[in-house]
Amino acid sequence: MAPPMSADTFLDRLRTEGVTVVEVGDWERRNRNHKGPWGPVHGVMIHHTATTGGERTVEVCRDGRPGLPGPLCHGVITKDGVVHLVGYGRANHAGLGDDDVLRAVVAEKALPAADEADTDGNRHFYGFECENLGDGTDAWPAAQFDAIERVSAAICRHHGWSERSVIGHLEWQPGKVDPRGFTMARLRERVRDRLK
Repeated sequence: MAPPMSADTFLDRLRTEGVTVVEVGDWERRNRNHKGPWGPVHGVMIHHTATTGGERTVEVCRDGRPGLPGPLCHGVITKDGVVHLVGYGRANHAGLGDDDVLRAVVAEKALPAADEADTDGNRHFYGFECENLGDGTDAWPAAQFDAIERVSAAICRHHGWSERSVIGHLEWQPGKVDPRGFTMARLRERVRDRLK
């Protein structure tokens, strides 16, 4: 079982991995912990925002939207590769997902298909929302993809996890398609190489 790292350690690990970080307001105290526990943590979950425009995307992920209060993740990765920290603790990003997938992440084994939504993912995953329309044609600039790789590796390195602890929302919850425009296998391969 891995307790979440402190907000200060999280920030330090990201910067040590070479991530450009912007701290947004009181990010280290913004969370949804009153709705349930955060931890033990078992992995990193990657999403796309289905939005465009960095400033607007950061605002939505920090403050939420009707019916889904923020923060919607821990960090927003904009097209320029900058990571905007918007919350720390329980965040509304993963929702309910498949307990078989969680067991595979914990065991660092191949993921089964997500066909249930019976387990609280907000409790168990660090979450990053990545600015992208998610239409399959919106580009993933090299700087942004590099930042996704680096944040994933930073967290895995801290916890002693392999690249198998990095998953996409589409691998967690039935019906989700994010992130769209690259494969999680490609991302995990890059995380694996960075962790060597």
